[in-house]
Amino acid sequence: MARPIYSRILLKMSGEALEGTLGGGIDFDVVGKYCEEIKSATELGVQVGLVVGGGNIFRGSEGVNSGLDKPTGDYMGMLATMINALAIQAGLEARGVPSRVLTAIEMRPVAEPYIRRRAIRHLEKGRVVIFGAGTGNPFFTTDTAAALRANEIGAEILMKATKVDGIYDKDPMLHNDAKHYKELTYTDVLARNLGVMDATAISLCRENKMPIQVFDLTCPGNIMKTLEGETIGTTVRGD
Repeated sequence: MARPIYSRILLKMSGEALEGTLGGGIDFDVVGKYCEEIKSATELGVQVGLVVGGGNIFRGSEGVNSGLDKPTGDYMGMLATMINALAIQAGLEARGVPSRVLTAIEMRPVAEPYIRRRAIRHLEKGRVVIFGAGTGNPFFTTDTAAALRANEIGAEILMKATKVDGIYDKDPMLHNDAKHYKELTYTDVLARNLGVMDATAISLCRENKMPIQVFDLTCPGNIMKTLEGETIGTTVRGD
């Protein structure tokens, strides 16, 4: 294939993407398929950073609904992202792809503490860097963590992997007449309250001119198609 159009990317995956059809937890066959695609990207020389959510294990909002205070629920959610990060690391290493898990909450026996320069050095050495534990602070989503890390490491694009093929004006799973957008501005997303990412993440990308590609991760080959410059899903960029 032709030379990839991006040399460094930040891939944001939801925790639910790892559960497959299990309805919760981790389906390692599904994780393996994603790791194969990430491996293909690294074989092209693309430097890959990755942020994964924890919704397949625990969501902070669920804890709040059960009586937990918001910060405690969010910290529990951050720990859930670490379980997923380690699962992805295991899948990558089994395929011969060197990787490092960096955590925003210190847990030295499990992962390296997040240090920006260290993360960039790992990327330069061809290692996939998996950023765990969100931002390390409650009240911030993993979408915001992805936007933050993408900008910190100098990624050329934030690739938001979902279960649908881009952004719609309403949930396409519930509405047959949902309208699909091929391209939007950051302002469009915020003004229309489209909800693909939280407002903090979108605003952070807008301030730093970080393009966002929203695509269907469950469709094999979509990561590679984006790297080849094929227009898939929805692109969010400046006005």
